[in-house]
Parts: sequence; C-alpha cells; structure tokens
Amino acid sequence: MIKLGKSVIAALVMGALIAGLFSCQKDEGGPAERAGKQIDKAVEKAGQQIQKAGEKIEDTVKDANKK
Repeated sequence: MIKLGKSVIAALVMGALIAGLFSCQKDEGGPAERAGKQIDKAVEKAGQQIQKAGEKIEDTVKDANKK
C-alpha cells in the first residue's frame, strides 16, 4: 500500500513538472513551425490567385459565347 501511494505521488509530481514545461513554451514555435506557417500562407495565396484566374477565364468564355 505504501509503494502504491509513493507511485501515485511520484506520478502526480512528474505530471505537474511536465505540464509546467509545456506551459512555459513560446507560441512562436521553432524555425520549422515558422517555415511551415509561411508555406501555408504562400499556398493559400497561390490558391486565391488561381481561383481569380479561373474566374477571369470563365468570364472570358462567357463573353466569347455571347458574341
């Protein structure tokens, strides 16, 4: 019974230490995370540009069909 109590206390202490370590981390992340965010933004921007180009093509085709 005493061993179980010590194990539980040790587990709680370790959990508190681990939680403390994770709460101290900055939200900025490391260089890989920042690079990933920049890539995400670039892909999103490229997707928007592709969508705009597609809309212009649709408009051009509609105009050509009217003539």
